[in-house]
Amino acid sequence: MTDTDTSDAESTTTGTDSPDTILVASLAESSGKTAITLALARLAREAGDSVGYMKPKGTRLQSNVGKTLDEDPMLARELLDIDAELHDLEPVVYSPTFIEQAIRGREDSAELRTRVQEAFNSLATDHDRMFLEGAGQYDVGSIVDLTDADVADALDARVLLIAPYEVPGDVDDVLAAVDTFGDRFAGVVFNNVSDAAYDQLETDVVPYLEGRDIPVYGVIPNERELSGVTVKQLADELGATVVSENGLDAYIERFTVGAMGADSALRHFRRTKDAAVITGGDRADVHTAAIEAPGIRCLILTGGHRPSGAILGQAADRGLPVLAVQTDTLTTVERAEDVVRSGRTRDETTVARMQSLLADHADVDAVLEID
Repeated sequence: MTDTDTSDAESTTTGTDSPDTILVASLAESSGKTAITLALARLAREAGDSVGYMKPKGTRLQSNVGKTLDEDPMLARELLDIDAELHDLEPVVYSPTFIEQAIRGREDSAELRTRVQEAFNSLATDHDRMFLEGAGQYDVGSIVDLTDADVADALDARVLLIAPYEVPGDVDDVLAAVDTFGDRFAGVVFNNVSDAAYDQLETDVVPYLEGRDIPVYGVIPNERELSGVTVKQLADELGATVVSENGLDAYIERFTVGAMGADSALRHFRRTKDAAVITGGDRADVHTAAIEAPGIRCLILTGGHRPSGAILGQAADRGLPVLAVQTDTLTTVERAEDVVRSGRTRDETTVARMQSLLADHADVDAVLEID
């Protein structure tokens, strides 16, 4: 009896308390998940907690084979003053090559799970809280049984879901995620909500979800600075030549391809906003249509063509920047969309702004379970 008591006492004495662990998952790419994860971590640190960070699956890669690591852990290491190796912060590099190997049976799910757990244990030492960043979408990782739900189970984490909202039907996606996470689910934050959708979300959707015992911790309004890139940033990333310099501080949130006739192009361009038109440099009719459309913020000309003086004059009169690139239209579209998806505007200023938004529009104490 004495031996048993001694063993129990030693176990209790030598054991370490597990940190409170939150996994921030999302319904879609480019949801603001990184900014929210890091903003919550910094808010918890400001409240006096020691915090750690981990992204179990690296998905924002710069190469197919995963040799270039995900940028999110590098940003976290900088902003949270974390002294840890990237291979621990991001133990699984979920690259296209990795996925192909997994499909061929060359990746072992149990070994990967162990790798994630060991990295977590190393990072969590002496921390009060751990913040885990999920993949671009919460179901990524099914191939190796390492979805965000699997990670939450393996690391004993509660799950904060980041969701977009545009129309009532989007609630279906939230409910499906709630079912997937089960008892691990803690609540949802709606992010980047437009003015047009905000009132309906607050008036109808939030009460509906709360009536189903689904906590809604916050509704974050759209902030242009957090949802796009400036024309200047886009030009730098594309290696573009700026041939008309007015309006370089305008924000781009989406792209449209000018591959149709002038009349169709003008009708199409007038239905979009905060967009860049990407089209061949020899399509003067499309250039003119883009310049006339009020929602177009930039014209990107492909194929190494320089526009005519008349087009440049029209663009200058409207204050519309014009960029020229050497690549073809399809390649330019892919590269431009990658710039926006990769969140090149994410930096300390962005995270600080998200901290303010969370403080103003979300119940941070409830998220962090602070009494």
